[in-house]
Amino acid sequence: MPNTSQVRARIIAATLRIIGDDGIAAVTNRRIAKEAGVSLGSVTYHFATQHDLLRESLRSFVDQETCRFTDLATRYCADRTTTPEQAASLIGEVAADTAFDSEHIAPFELYIQAGRDPQLRAAAAECFAAYDRLAASLLGAIGTPDAERRAGPTVALIIGLQLRRLATGTSTDDLVDALLLLAGVPPQAT
Repeated sequence: MPNTSQVRARIIAATLRIIGDDGIAAVTNRRIAKEAGVSLGSVTYHFATQHDLLRESLRSFVDQETCRFTDLATRYCADRTTTPEQAASLIGEVAADTAFDSEHIAPFELYIQAGRDPQLRAAAAECFAAYDRLAASLLGAIGTPDAERRAGPTVALIIGLQLRRLATGTSTDDLVDALLLLAGVPPQAT
């Protein structure tokens, strides 16, 4: 029998899958319970409102991504000087490895929903703050001046290009080129 934290994690994972597959409007307690393999009462026991569930789903996704990117940045930047080209290439590799499955589409849906729902805005702001911290760390590692100030625009660029990639099916080359442009690195001759 799963413990409380396992049930909660299954509910959140099911919610992200549903949002990624069919959008926020498809999220119902019955569907979540069915997808998560839990009782209907478990959904309402763990999440009093749908806002709580959406907020925790967004936070869960970002917590996972933050851990993954922090570990990657630490391993990549440790014991070496990182050039802008290496950093952009690394981000390009990570972006290329990010399959646009339902779990990775869901945050885009949640960010849009936060624009409509003030109760989700704080969670979205926390998510972007976490991404900004990671970007500032990586920008600092490559010696970018004003890394803190450039972090937000860098994150916005990456998310925008990922959204463009999702919508059009383009490769990550545009993402890498844009990051190098933002870092002030002249374009490479092809």
